[in-house]
Amino acid sequence: MHLKPMKILLELRDGPKYASIIAKKIDCTYSHTVRLLDLFKDLGVVEFEKKGRIKIIRLTEYGNEVAKGVECLIAAINEGKKSQ
Repeated sequence: MHLKPMKILLELRDGPKYASIIAKKIDCTYSHTVRLLDLFKDLGVVEFEKKGRIKIIRLTEYGNEVAKGVECLIAAINEGKKSQ
């Protein structure tokens, strides 16, 4: 599990965004963010909508399920830390 891909998924749960906005919010380089988004697109997790020169990225239905799973996993890990 890597932190940046999980942060991207959670960031997109709030709604469609531009890659540059995602990169800034998760404190990641633009090029690394785009690489991860391309990987997510190949896996069917996100979809791109081109508007002029800008691509808007949104989660697919499958991507929403994956993001929910990531959110549950993080919550379970945090709960486990609290009980120790």
